[in-house]
Amino acid sequence: MKVFLVGYMASGKTTIGKVLAEKMNFQFIDLDQYIESKEDMSVPDIFKLKGEIYFRKIEALYLKELIESDIKVIISLGGGTPCYGNNMELLLNSEDAITIYLKASLNELVKRLSKDKQNRPLITHLDSDEALLEFVGKHLFERNQFYNQANYTVEADNASVTTIVEDIVLKLF
Repeated sequence: MKVFLVGYMASGKTTIGKVLAEKMNFQFIDLDQYIESKEDMSVPDIFKLKGEIYFRKIEALYLKELIESDIKVIISLGGGTPCYGNNMELLLNSEDAITIYLKASLNELVKRLSKDKQNRPLITHLDSDEALLEFVGKHLFERNQFYNQANYTVEADNASVTTIVEDIVLKLF
């Protein structure tokens, strides 16, 4: 079984993924970190030096590699991963892949992201909370059609990590 966590930047995919993997005795992989190890370059550097189109191509390549692997794993995907190419279709059509959408509200995402802009290549250029709110709102509107295709949705706003992990485990078993 492979569990793929989808959702917007800062929805908690990596944090939840690590705890969930430990609880289920699964391996944990953050797709961005996986890409960084394969490319020997940080995601921000890939964006800066090779561009977003290159990044999306290798992201799809490494996602497919993980889908086809034979390991019990929790994988946190980048916020855009399900929205490009046929990535969401690949996930939904894989026999042993389960997708879970960690759904956070616009206001919660903006609050979280405003504290972590320097580590997020897509938003480092935004210079105000208003610009961030507009950017995230537009992205959520575009991306929700992909996120909402996930096998399960878990609210990620006001619950503790433990509560969210327990909710996911109940949905899986």
